[in-house]
Amino acid sequence: MKDARNFYINGKWVAPIDGRDFPVIDPSTEEAIATISLGGEQDTDAAVASARAAFPTWRKSTKADRLELMNNILDVYQRRADDLAQAISDEMGAPIDMSRTQQSGTGSYHLKAFIDALTDFGFEAPLRAANPDTRIIHEPIGVCALITPWNWPMNQIVLKVIPALATGCTMVLKPSEQSPLSGVLFSEIMHEAGVPTGVYNMLNGDGPGVGSQLSRHRDVDMVSFTGSTRAGKAITIAGAETIKRVSLELGGKGANLVFADADPKAVKQGIIRCFNNTGQSCNAPTRMLVERARYEQAVDEARAAAEATSVNAAAEAGRHIGPLVSEMQFNKVQDLIQKGIDEGARLVTGGVGRPEGLNRGYFVRPTVFADCTNDMQIMREEIFGPVLSMMPFDSEEEAIAIANDTDYGLTNYIQTTDPERARRVARELRSGMVDINGNARGSGAPFGGMKQSGNGREGGVWGLEEFLEIRAIGGWPVD
Repeated sequence: MKDARNFYINGKWVAPIDGRDFPVIDPSTEEAIATISLGGEQDTDAAVASARAAFPTWRKSTKADRLELMNNILDVYQRRADDLAQAISDEMGAPIDMSRTQQSGTGSYHLKAFIDALTDFGFEAPLRAANPDTRIIHEPIGVCALITPWNWPMNQIVLKVIPALATGCTMVLKPSEQSPLSGVLFSEIMHEAGVPTGVYNMLNGDGPGVGSQLSRHRDVDMVSFTGSTRAGKAITIAGAETIKRVSLELGGKGANLVFADADPKAVKQGIIRCFNNTGQSCNAPTRMLVERARYEQAVDEARAAAEATSVNAAAEAGRHIGPLVSEMQFNKVQDLIQKGIDEGARLVTGGVGRPEGLNRGYFVRPTVFADCTNDMQIMREEIFGPVLSMMPFDSEEEAIAIANDTDYGLTNYIQTTDPERARRVARELRSGMVDINGNARGSGAPFGGMKQSGNGREGGVWGLEEFLEIRAIGGWPVD
């Protein structure tokens, strides 16, 4: 069993000062595969002190220095991509082929986009041509606490660490204790790439421990957090004590609006997108709203697509979905599936219990509910499992009203061959992101939501701006 107890602080791997052991569980087997340490307050203080000491020098580094470092990180990352994929597959149950292409692949994808964004980014400029002596300066906010989730480990680590680095901030990363091994590997990558001492630090811990300590720490200038809305509220409250910036990427309950003229494959593709990563994605299209003329056909198509979704261990090759990340998550999803049955939704396929032939591991049956109403818990709560809830609508206006009737506002989806309708509906949906007809947003587009889905933006130029303060200086000498 792997020993991963050490933390990366001040450019070195160090033993915890007041940590406690925590097992990392393979969700396919329910067996411990590694031991990490959950840090204590002295460990948090040491990591923050290291970042604080490095900030005065790193904030003055040039854009050329940072770009060179980012390119070094990308080179090492690409060499270690298979190691990262294996770690993610082991720790959180992503099927190994999916882990190689999507989980590990998102890291290099975002790294390249940030290199492009920084190359063209201007940190200083006149206010306008008529006011050349008013200087606008973007400067790093300071020491950043970066708290990342277990469901897309490299995606979220890179979306936080790299823009913080690129803008001249120093940082402390706390990966999820459910998927820490990839965070350890990423720290090895940062060390090999030559990140200056103290600029990047990493320690493991849980939310009530290290997460809370970082959120309220007086020497932390910003917290960037991705996770549940519940935890985001707690971090906001903790950060308010010192008026630090808190950037949040939280939950979602995306609606997928399928109009009668949608592509014939729209429902099948909606199932695939909903069940990807075993449904453990905040931007999953988990509510499928279907125009009534196509509704019963869509229910049949959803049943067929769900029943064609195979479930297997993460270590097996193939295009299947794996287990949920933990026993806690498994129990939550089982309870919500039962809640859907109790609320009177029509169980089209799936249901409670494990899939046939899988008696161990946190595996869930791909599940589809039909005839839902928008007051049902399965339509309002983020389930975070392979569960789709379907509901008919009669008009465009009704579809928009149902989609917007949610506490969340992360991603919505539109399926129609009418371009005018697509544009019209996209403007009305209250979410930070909208995807039309399965077309993904371009590299460097901002990722983030509104309402209880959070208040931050990650990726590209917007990801850089999250870590910057804006200053205005009057009377700037003009040559």
